[in-house]
Amino acid sequence: MQLTRVSAAAVLAVSGSLPAVAQTQTQPQATPPDAPASAPARPAQRPAAKPADARSEQLKRVEVSGNASDDSIRKASTASKIVITREEIDKFGDSTLGEMIKRLPGVTTGGRPGRGGDIRMRGMGGGYTQILVNGERMPPGFSLDQLPPEQVERIEVLRAPTAEYGTRAVAGTINVVLREALKKRLNEFRAGFATERGHISPGISWTRNDNFGEGHAYNLTVNALHGERVDDIINDTLTHTVATNTDSLLTSRGRNSDERTALNLTGRVQFKLNATDSLAIQPFIVSTKSTTNSQLLQTTTPQPNPTPTGFFDQADTDGDSRFTMARLNTQWQSKLSADTRVEARGGIGRARGESHSVRQERLAGAASRLQDDSSTSRDSNWSALAKISHNLGGDHSLVSGIEGEGTSRHTNRVTLVNGAPQPGLDDFGDDLDASSTRVAAYAQDEWNVGKQWDFYAGLRWEGITTRSSAASYDARNKSSVFTPLAHARYKLDDKGRDMIRASLTRSYRSPQLQDLIARPTINSQVPHQANTPDRAGNPDLKPELATGFEIGYEHYQTKGGLLSANFFARRITNLMRTVTSLETVPWSTTQRWVARPLNIGKASTAGVELEARFRLDEYFEDALPINIRSNFSIFTSRVDGIPGPNNHIDGQPKGTANLGADYRLRSVPLTLGASLNWTPSTVIQQTLITETTASRKAVVDAFALWAINTEQSLRLSATNLSAMDYFTGSVIATGDQLITSRSGGPSYTQWQLRWEMKI
Repeated sequence: MQLTRVSAAAVLAVSGSLPAVAQTQTQPQATPPDAPASAPARPAQRPAAKPADARSEQLKRVEVSGNASDDSIRKASTASKIVITREEIDKFGDSTLGEMIKRLPGVTTGGRPGRGGDIRMRGMGGGYTQILVNGERMPPGFSLDQLPPEQVERIEVLRAPTAEYGTRAVAGTINVVLREALKKRLNEFRAGFATERGHISPGISWTRNDNFGEGHAYNLTVNALHGERVDDIINDTLTHTVATNTDSLLTSRGRNSDERTALNLTGRVQFKLNATDSLAIQPFIVSTKSTTNSQLLQTTTPQPNPTPTGFFDQADTDGDSRFTMARLNTQWQSKLSADTRVEARGGIGRARGESHSVRQERLAGAASRLQDDSSTSRDSNWSALAKISHNLGGDHSLVSGIEGEGTSRHTNRVTLVNGAPQPGLDDFGDDLDASSTRVAAYAQDEWNVGKQWDFYAGLRWEGITTRSSAASYDARNKSSVFTPLAHARYKLDDKGRDMIRASLTRSYRSPQLQDLIARPTINSQVPHQANTPDRAGNPDLKPELATGFEIGYEHYQTKGGLLSANFFARRITNLMRTVTSLETVPWSTTQRWVARPLNIGKASTAGVELEARFRLDEYFEDALPINIRSNFSIFTSRVDGIPGPNNHIDGQPKGTANLGADYRLRSVPLTLGASLNWTPSTVIQQTLITETTASRKAVVDAFALWAINTEQSLRLSATNLSAMDYFTGSVIATGDQLITSRSGGPSYTQWQLRWEMKI
């Protein structure tokens, strides 16, 4: 696919500050197939005149190379696309990918400030955003926070789905591309530590990039870290019983500590097989180990009399877990002719997770209940792709391909209560097997009409089969989706500094494997209420389908700035939502409150995303050349069948905003930067009986980078300087009870000092 066409002339025209380096080469170097096109650059100084023969000889030995800027790649794409390049990643020095991505227009993160969380585009959580690593979906248990920014080459954000990247992207797609075997030589070392609440978290990383043989190149990045953090726990639940007109307040206070050690390795070896063929091999390894400990004191007012069975006032939990993932990808590309290219990709992976926890409950100091949980999971996954690209002439570029992907999981879970199996789960057994197979075929055409119009049309079909089985059931779910796609770009001027983009797409959201698994998780909290339900899956879930429309305007400024406005709308059918209801269940002799996902109907969402990036001296002649970054997004949504006014998509705020600036001082080699990320509080009517809330976020980050010399620098950064309290809550009205709860606590500032060296 050539959704991003970057020519040398386009790169220079868009980015006046495009870095270009003239290097004397003694041997040819490999260029990865997906590397941005190189661009010639004008020398900073004219060399002294030399005889003609000498100049001719020198030209034979000099290769000029350059990398496309993030704006140039974004500008050249037919579909709406945002790219964060390696230069941008290095500039801010974030410790996690979530910290970096949250500054983009329309992107929010779940969870407490400074603690990461799931990444959401357009504020839509729960699988609406497609997350890829090197174009591949990762196995369960993996999150982007496990991936250090040092291992990332660039981040591609697509606001609308495309046939090649896949259409499981109702909100959009975030594709993280790992370090590539680029032409330039690099030997980079980083070491530092972070501190929060007096706990030290050290980390080191090393990146090596070089070439070998006739046109071959490699990259190796290794990252190791050890992290410690402590969070305070605040939980309150007020239950009003209608029949007796009485209130009961359950108050929990405690502390949770977490210690984590991680090792990450990524690599890429690029072989130039001949003048037309290349082969890339990419290993990817993640290994983490963590231990947790929590102490919780619980007070009930008034004290229940008589004391119900299973009641406790103190709980201590110790746990440990391990996660290891290894994946190997290969990519072969061949240029069959001047107009035809073929590509084949394949990958295999294994992941293993182990966890063990022991929870000791006490009442008045005496041990009352001991729960021991052990879980082991083994995941296997494979993927395969074949595609052909052909230039039809007349600026037509046709791409078609087929894909396959499979995952399988075996889980063994044992829960013991006071040394005996947990009552109610005997019929389900300890072993669970689940699998998912996906096949897809697509075709797309991208073409230019004159100098101003670019069009893209694509078709994609996907079929997904999932299966889960345990001792008492064997469930299968099969679905298929056909998604037509269309994008267009119109340049308002010959230089392409002003343009309009529009998209009409169909996308979908498939059920997560864990949502299809029928085996329940039993909540042991006493008393058992609607706010502490058991959880179970639904093997009959259907995928959501979304019809989407986007239109946007972009203006690229002469000094590298950007002004843009983007409007989007989605209409969703078969909306999936977790619903809590009172059920007659096989694992209990009495009815239980159970939360399970259901298809509840239709929904719609829309929003506007505004972005402005510029240098201050572009508008004020005497101003300092401070880089300003800002964006503001507004969201709205409505779920049919649920009463308003807060019947929104799960977790979606009314908007989000970012404001940041950075400046390199003229007198000293020091760069300063700061940013503010703001998300308002949310109130969501989730179901007919449940309303959820979340606190607002105002996260301030800052950094100072001292360039010791051309090879070494020292970075001091602060994350979450604002350190606000953060709570989530719910109000549940069952008719018999009104239950109001909240949980959360304070957040904290993390300081980081890091030394960066290029050898």
